[in-house]
Amino acid sequence: MNLLSFLPLLLLLSLFPPSLSQPTSQLAILMSIKSSLDPNGQYLSSWSPTSTAAGTGASAAPCGGAFEGIFCNDQGLVVNISLQGKGLAGKIPAEIGQLESLSGLYLHFNQLTGVLPKEIANLNELSELYLDVNNFDGEIPPEIGNMSNLQVLQLCYNKLSGSIPTQLGSLKKLSVLALQYNLISGAIPASLGDLTFLKRLDLSNNRLFGSIPTKLANPPMLEVLDVRNNTLSGNVPTALKRLNQGFLYSNNTGLCGVGFSTLEVCTADNLTQNKPEPFGPGSSSLPKKDIPESANFNSNCTQTGCSNQFTVPRIALICGAIGATVAVSISALLTFSWYRRRKQKIGSAFDTSDSRLSTDQVKEVCSRRSASPLISLEYSNGWDPMAKGWNGSGFSQEVLESFMFNLEDVESATQYFSEVNLLGKSSFSAIYKGLLRDGSVVAIKCIAKSSCKSDEFQFLKGLKILTSLKHENLLRLRGFCCSQGRGECFLIYDFVSNGNLLQYLDVKASSGKVLEWSTRVSIIQGIAKGIEYLHGKKGNKVALVHQNISVEKVLIGERYNPLLSDSGLHKLLADDIIFSTLKASAAMGYLAPEYTTTGRFTEKSDVYAFGMIMFQVLSGKCKVSQSTRQGAETCKFEGFIDSNLNGNFSESEAATMGKIATLCTHESPENRPAIDTVMEELSELSIC
Repeated sequence: MNLLSFLPLLLLLSLFPPSLSQPTSQLAILMSIKSSLDPNGQYLSSWSPTSTAAGTGASAAPCGGAFEGIFCNDQGLVVNISLQGKGLAGKIPAEIGQLESLSGLYLHFNQLTGVLPKEIANLNELSELYLDVNNFDGEIPPEIGNMSNLQVLQLCYNKLSGSIPTQLGSLKKLSVLALQYNLISGAIPASLGDLTFLKRLDLSNNRLFGSIPTKLANPPMLEVLDVRNNTLSGNVPTALKRLNQGFLYSNNTGLCGVGFSTLEVCTADNLTQNKPEPFGPGSSSLPKKDIPESANFNSNCTQTGCSNQFTVPRIALICGAIGATVAVSISALLTFSWYRRRKQKIGSAFDTSDSRLSTDQVKEVCSRRSASPLISLEYSNGWDPMAKGWNGSGFSQEVLESFMFNLEDVESATQYFSEVNLLGKSSFSAIYKGLLRDGSVVAIKCIAKSSCKSDEFQFLKGLKILTSLKHENLLRLRGFCCSQGRGECFLIYDFVSNGNLLQYLDVKASSGKVLEWSTRVSIIQGIAKGIEYLHGKKGNKVALVHQNISVEKVLIGERYNPLLSDSGLHKLLADDIIFSTLKASAAMGYLAPEYTTTGRFTEKSDVYAFGMIMFQVLSGKCKVSQSTRQGAETCKFEGFIDSNLNGNFSESEAATMGKIATLCTHESPENRPAIDTVMEELSELSIC
């Protein structure tokens, strides 16, 4: 055999370079996946080889931006499939394992059925696997234990049965394992105690029996171990006491132990009924390590006694090796050339992509100068407090822990961003009503990362400012979360039940929303107090201009106390997003006249917007007309006081507030009073 015999092969490779074969192969895989996930073609209509990216005319096969939920890297390889909550009712096909570059697979909150294909374990780059809240049945494939890069495994809220594979103990990078609310039986594998990065292990609401392995207390980073509502028995390892409230074990009547307030001390009867720990103390045997079938390994083979079927003539081996080397070399050169052209093409497309970004694209947007801590976070765990970028941001560990939420909390609170819970949308955000696990009601603002400041240090600095704002007339920030997989950041606020101030303007007397005079005075005073705090006059260490004060930003609490929302939000947003929000402010008359010439916001521009709100509250109308101003200037109450009050107001207070509103909205910022001066005059009113 000589090299000439390989010339036909080399010619064939030159005729069919990778640039023609690889994209077609990836497209075919995706189309096969589509037909299985969405057999009736109801939800993935955008997955079409003939469709094009919106507005660009570019090919959509498959990384042009038109395939919903598909994100690619700069080599044109699919790295992320995000189809959560889409109503998919098919099955996961074996072809999923052919997308070898996939790092994130998010199919949760659907109605998918069938068994989990073992081929999913071929995804060696996969770090996050979300298949929870579906209708999968069958057993967990033990092959998943070979996924060396897996960090998050969410299989909860399904109908999975069988036992927990001991092979999951080989997932050395795993930080979250969620198997709750399934039909899983058997014992808890002691091998799970080998997961040194494990932070949360939820096995609750299954049919597990036997003891809790002693090794399960070994993971040094473990924070939550939930085994509630099983049939576990025996002595609970005392080392689990270090988890405090993170160890949840109720409704396992056979458990006993020392140091746990709700457990009885173990007796001889408890321990004799205890089953041995699987592959741990008390077990008579250890699991045999599975040998991959593809290895075709003969365990009886010795140096001189191997079967003849594995021997090959040495000359044939040498010739084959030479031929393969030549073929691979030429193929590599062609592939390299194709990748360079492909990278140039895709690199230019990133600038025009929409907000549905892949992991690599998010890096492009949010981290232009250096690696961003916004990218190093985990999908389920929110921010990474150990990321290098936090060090210079001024955040302490205590602040981080008190404000961090994980994505599972956010998804659970909003019922996976159900339309029923949607409170409102804007050009850059959406707000959902949510219910946290502690029973408190919250409002969750979702902001696309593409709308955030691209400089990670400035973004983190802005977050620190938001967490520092604490005043009775500012909407309280409960926490924040950022999702690499969704490409969104979330701000969690207290929910305010009475809506915003806009809802109390231009109302009919019979509507029940006409505010009494004393309530109006109290609202105006409260808004002024909030602005005074923001401007650093009372308590706030960092002077801050709100920039976007309006009646829509003033929320009304249970006792009709005003709460100024979105304080400091501009510290997080990109400049173009901030400018886009000004159109509404200008249309409503909140934008100070000097902004058109200076392009700057100052404390006096906040005072101008406050004066406009005073006129609106006093008149009960959204539109502040020239006659309203004239009525305030001349103390003609019928011109600027709401007729729905039927004369039930204090004329002296009305005259004072009309004068203050007129001064606050003076065209010249030099003639407007500072907010602390305004507050001094308002405090002299009889109602404070």
